[in-house]
Amino acid sequence: MTNFSREQILSTIASDPALDTSYELATRIADAADTRKGEDILLLKVGEVTVLADYFVLVTGFSKVQIRAIAGFIEAEVEEKLHRKPLRSEGLAEGGWVVQDYGDVIVHILMPQEREHYDLEAFWGHAPRVAYAPIAAN
Repeated sequence: MTNFSREQILSTIASDPALDTSYELATRIADAADTRKGEDILLLKVGEVTVLADYFVLVTGFSKVQIRAIAGFIEAEVEEKLHRKPLRSEGLAEGGWVVQDYGDVIVHILMPQEREHYDLEAFWGHAPRVAYAPIAAN
């Protein structure tokens, strides 16, 4: 498994505008999730290992209400800042695992037990991890 810093990603995408927009979307999503107190935020650069998306953003929420709030805030922020809406969203009614599909970025917001059980980090373990520093740490 390879880990990338924000600087490495930015230098890599400087020559490819399509990757730049995917990375910008992924980091804005992560920032929005962090604003709503999402934890263990992880960006996976899955575009190197699958055609499903360029990035996955994984977020842990600690209640169904918080998961819905994170998902709603992500949707509002991305629409306001990047003028995009998810192509599909699933799981809002149940609230234990919400998936938002933006095409090039797929967001997974999960309760701790779902995140541990499905272990997407291990399933996509061959995808490089992108360093994410929470807003509060900046």
